[in-house]
Order: sequence, then structure tokens, then C-alpha cells
Amino acid sequence: MSRKKISEVLKSGRILVSDGACGTFLQKKGLKAGECPELWNIERPDDVREIAESYIKAGADMIQTNTFGGTSCKLGHYGLADRVSEINEAAARLAREAAGDNNWVIASIGPTGKMIAPDDDECEDDELYITRDNLYKAFKEQAIALEKGGADAVRIETMSDIGEAVAAVKAVRENTGLEISCTFTFEKNSRGEYRTMMGVSPEQAVKAAIEAGADIIGTNCGNGIERMIDIVRQMRGINKDAPIFAYANAGLPENINGADVFPDSPEDMAKFVPELIKAGANIIGGCCGTTPAHIAAIKQALK
Repeated sequence: MSRKKISEVLKSGRILVSDGACGTFLQKKGLKAGECPELWNIERPDDVREIAESYIKAGADMIQTNTFGGTSCKLGHYGLADRVSEINEAAARLAREAAGDNNWVIASIGPTGKMIAPDDDECEDDELYITRDNLYKAFKEQAIALEKGGADAVRIETMSDIGEAVAAVKAVRENTGLEISCTFTFEKNSRGEYRTMMGVSPEQAVKAAIEAGADIIGTNCGNGIERMIDIVRQMRGINKDAPIFAYANAGLPENINGADVFPDSPEDMAKFVPELIKAGANIIGGCCGTTPAHIAAIKQALK
């Protein structure tokens, strides 16, 4: 079956459901602290595929690839910078196998963990800074590999800095045919305003992402589904037309006996789905702490 672009399907008024957390699932399967999650695409492919399949069975219309830290910047911490193409292609293939012909594969592209060098033309890359050109190249390398592996679209996610988000969007737009979504992570400050870690407002994020060439905008992580309603409402007020992704955590984590526990049950999340749609969300999925049970409950709420 030939899949339409996600944004085209959304124009019909259909609300789509995405998958839930990957990292949480990998940890349950034995991922150790300090271990590279993306290397599991090569060394433990059956486990990665099984996670994706569980979300499809739960009712997800799209699944993400296990590539959040798949740039050379991130993989370099594990001595894997020379394996970017291999790891990302493998991840996209596994997700494609799990998704089948009727569902979409969304390639995850996360932050590099570096800041754009203040003296961009003169600075050399180090642990903290990266030049704008090398940032673009890192995202380009990852995006090309993800498309080659079979992805339909990318989700440039958990962004906090406009410069990095724009570099990622442009790298995908100028070097692949993948549909692009770009989501930022916001926190509520003492004044009741939502801002990213770098001080970016929802208005600034939306305008920058759209101007750079994103097809879909949105927010993920950092908040439970109830707070996501406020953020989505602000985004919709800024842009009436662009589809909006909303990936909420299963509540805000609580540290219990040294472990982070996410308190929201599937039912807790599902009850806010109608209000999230009313606020303007077109695609609803889960971030940290969410499971196939959460996605199944969201799917049922849509019915």
C-alpha cells in the first residue's frame, strides 16, 4: 500500500495516534546505565522490533525509530561516531518491519547535547560547542541514513534551542524527501509561562520551525497530558493551519526508592484526550513513562 503523507491525512480531520516511550521499555528489557540505546538496533534487533510491534498492536498509527541519540555527536560518546549510517539504517528497517504497509515510521532525531559556538567561524568543535556547519552535517548524515532505512518522516524532538532545531529541520528538508515534524520541550516557570530550557516560548518555537520548513509542529516531554493542553492551545493560537503533535509524559516523575516512577495511569491520560483535541492537537502519543497500555487507552478514548 502506498502511504499518503501524514499532513495530507490530517487534513481530512482524522486524529492519529503515535507510540509511547522507547527508552523506558529498553530499560525494562535490560538496558544498563551508560549503555548506548541505539546500539541495540544492531546487537539486539529482536528486542527493538518487539517494542515497536507492541505499540502497533496497541493501536498506534505510527511508530518511532530507536535513534533519539543517533547523531555522530551522541554516538561519539560511545566510540560509535563512524557507525552513524549503519545504526540509523538498521533502526529504520526494524521500525518498518514492525509498522507494516499501513502505518507510518517516524524517525526520531534528538538534540546533540552541544551548543552552537558563539564565534561560529573561528571555533573548533569540543565537548560543549559545535559550529553551525558541523551541526548541520551531523543531522544531515543521520537523516539520509534514516530515509535509506525506510522512514516516512522525521520527528526532530525534545528541542530547546531554536538554532539547533532550525539546523535539523533544514538538514532534513534539503537532503531528503522525508516529511518533517519538530517538537519542543517546555517547562512552566514561576510566572506561569511555558519556556524551553533555553528560554524559547511556544510562539518563537512555532514561528521558527515553520519558517525553517517543518510540516508539523508540536511539543513533547517535560509535562503530563494536562499541561500539554495549555501548550497546544497556545501553539494553535499562533498557527491555525499546521498540524500539531502532542507527546505527554505519564505525569511528572516521582523518585521512589531511587527510581523515577511516572504516576499517570492509562486511564489518567485517556480522560484528557477530548480536551487535548479541542485545544488543537492532531496527533497524540506518549513520551517518558508511557507504555502500550497508555497508547491503547488513548486510542480507545478517540473512539
